[in-house]
Amino acid sequence: MNAHRTKIAIVTGAGSGIGRAVAVELLRTGWSVTLAGRRAERLEETAALARTALADASPGAVGEAAGKESTSLCVRTDVSRPEEVAALFGATRNRFGRLDLLFNNAGTFGPGGVPFEDLPYDAWRHVVGTNLDGAFLCAQAAYRQMKEQDPQGGRIINNGSISAHTPRPRSAAYTATKHALTGLTKSLSLDGRPYRIVCGQIDIGNAATDMTSRMTTGALQANGEVAAEPVMDVGDVARTVRHMAELPLEANVQFATVLASGMPYVGRG
Repeated sequence: MNAHRTKIAIVTGAGSGIGRAVAVELLRTGWSVTLAGRRAERLEETAALARTALADASPGAVGEAAGKESTSLCVRTDVSRPEEVAALFGATRNRFGRLDLLFNNAGTFGPGGVPFEDLPYDAWRHVVGTNLDGAFLCAQAAYRQMKEQDPQGGRIINNGSISAHTPRPRSAAYTATKHALTGLTKSLSLDGRPYRIVCGQIDIGNAATDMTSRMTTGALQANGEVAAEPVMDVGDVARTVRHMAELPLEANVQFATVLASGMPYVGRG
């Protein structure tokens, strides 16, 4: 593989939060990125933010991006729908010719604060459809393309969560899918070995996004109390993902945990 060519990524859930931060980080450092998400206008906003970040960067700030031409492609996608996932990967292949990275990020927490016994089945299915079915569909499409392309291989990074290890109260659907995602990560790591397909997982705690804004005002704790929690800059997550993504395929960060230092995780519950 030519180490100097522009590398190609797909980022799901790229219209907001962690997905947006990772997409901008990759684009500003020389990757070409397909931005996938449910809302086309939010994807265009992400692409515009990346262009601004690149334009504002000092000449030496983007390092290896020098001499590379990064390009974004916006594809409105519901990752829970097989036909839309197929269209996403087809559009990426038609535009860029190959795929080096899938950041499997799209996800939803579902209805917050609902006791388990009151959780509607439709809400459960929505969380499972997005977080687990969507991750499976995108990983399978990436796996097929990485296996068939020349040079063979690529990297998949799944967005797990602290909830892949330890739940929050009243989060059964989200926690179940994130635990399942860990199993998917391990299986992909094993099954991809003959084809130079590697898979890792980043487990993130309290990155400052719209999804976690309530943490700073108060979140339900395991002892029943409501307490404010610290958050961290989402840019620190994006830089960690890029580090994982830019390793040679002979090396892999199997699991990385990146969290706000003072959040209730170690000893939670």
